[in-house]
Amino acid sequence: MKTFKIGGVHPQDKKLTAQKPIITLAAPKEAIFPLEQHIGAPAKPIVNVGDRVKTGQMIAEAGGFVSAPVHSSVTGTVSKIAEYTDPQGFSKQAIYIKAEENDEWADGIIISDKLETKTSLDAKEIIKKISDAGIVGLGGACFPTHVKLTPPADCKIDSLIINAVECEPYLTHNHRLMLEKAGEVIIGTRLLMKALGIEKAYIGIESNKMDAVNHLRETAEKLSDFVHIIEIVPLKMKYPQGSEKHLIEAITGREVKSGAIPASVGVVVQNVGTAFAVYEAVQFNKPLIDLFMTVTGSSMTEGGNFRVRMGTSMKEVLDMVGGIPADAEKVIGGGPMMGRCISNIDTPITKRSSAILCLEKQKTVREDVLDCIRCGKCMGTCPMGLEPYLLAKLTEIEDWSELEEHYIMDCIECGCCTFTCPSHRPLLDYVRYGKFKVGTIIRNRK
Repeated sequence: MKTFKIGGVHPQDKKLTAQKPIITLAAPKEAIFPLEQHIGAPAKPIVNVGDRVKTGQMIAEAGGFVSAPVHSSVTGTVSKIAEYTDPQGFSKQAIYIKAEENDEWADGIIISDKLETKTSLDAKEIIKKISDAGIVGLGGACFPTHVKLTPPADCKIDSLIINAVECEPYLTHNHRLMLEKAGEVIIGTRLLMKALGIEKAYIGIESNKMDAVNHLRETAEKLSDFVHIIEIVPLKMKYPQGSEKHLIEAITGREVKSGAIPASVGVVVQNVGTAFAVYEAVQFNKPLIDLFMTVTGSSMTEGGNFRVRMGTSMKEVLDMVGGIPADAEKVIGGGPMMGRCISNIDTPITKRSSAILCLEKQKTVREDVLDCIRCGKCMGTCPMGLEPYLLAKLTEIEDWSELEEHYIMDCIECGCCTFTCPSHRPLLDYVRYGKFKVGTIIRNRK
C-alpha cells in the first residue's frame, strides 16, 4: 500500500466519533466574523454598524488577489466592527452580527438537497464563483482556492489530488463527509478538474477508512465519465500523510523540492471539505459560511461530527454538545499533533477550524524535560529530513542565519519530533518560534 518514504510516526488512532453521523448545529445568537481567516491580505469590511444583512451576504471583500471575502452565516444586524481575541490570545479585527431567529437568504443562493451533476460554466466562470464564495483550503492552511486554481504560467498541471487522508488522531468529520456526501464530493472534484483543464484526479484516503474508499469508488464509477477520471487511492496509515508534499509523493511518486510549490511538479492539492464547498458554491451559489468539524474527547459523551456555522463561538459549540467534561484540562483547536491550546473559548469558529478536542489531565501533563542524548529519533521521524534537535538548539541561542541555512522554513510543524523524543524536549515549540523569526527576517529582506 502506498505511502511516503522518509520519516513519519504512528500515533494511536482514537477515532472515537467515526460512527457518529454529521449533525447540523443551530445558528448562533451572535456571530463574530474575523477579517483574517485565510493566508494573504485580510478582508475589508463593506458593511457598517446598523446594517441589516442576510444569510450568505458578503460582509467583507477580498483585500487582494491572495485573499478571500467573508460572508455572513446569519441574518441579522451589524452591532459593531471591533477587535476580538483569537484562540491564541491575540487581538484582531472582526465584524459582529446580532442574529435574528430565522434565515433570510441572500439573492441567488439556492437551498437544495438534490444532487446537481451538470454545469454549463467554463473554467474561468467556475474559478470566479469559487473566488466570490470565499472558499479556502479547509485542511488547515486556508490558502485561497482560486489562487491554487490559477498556477504560474510555467507550471503545467496534469493531476488533482483530493486530500481525504485525515491522519490526525481523533478527527473523523472528513470520514463522515465521504460516507454521507460522496456524490457532492465527486462532483466537486469534477468541477475542480474542469477549472484546471485536466482529466485525471486522485482521492487519497488512509486505509483505516476502507468503508469510505469503497463507497467513493462506487460513487465515482456512477458519476465519472470519459473526460473526468477519478481514482480512489487507499494509503498506508502514517502521520503526517495529510501534508501536501507527502501526499503527492505517496500517490504520484513526485518530489516537491525545498521552497517549491506542488504546481511545480504538475499537481494541485485540495482538501475533501474544499471539494464539497466548491460543489455548493458552483451548483447553488452558496458561499463558505459553514464547515464540518469534529468535537471530541475521551470523556465527551455527546461528542461527534457537526456542521457548524462560521462565527459561532467555541463555547456555544461545546454547550450544544454537552459542555466541557469535568475532567478536561485543556481544550485544543484541531488535532493533538498540530492543534494548539485554546486560551479563550469565546473565540469564533472560522475557516481555519477543524476540530475541538477536550483532553483530560493525564494526557496533557508534560514530562520533565531531560538533556538531549543525541539518539537521532527526531531526525529519523522528521518527514522533511531535517535535524529538529539542531533547529531547537539554534533557536535557543537565537542564531537566525544558521537556522535559515539549515532549512527551518521547510518544517511543516507536524510534531513528529516532539512525539518521539525520549527526553520529552519541546522541540516543536522551539522550531515554531525559530521558524516565525526567520520567516519575519526573510519577509523584511524582500
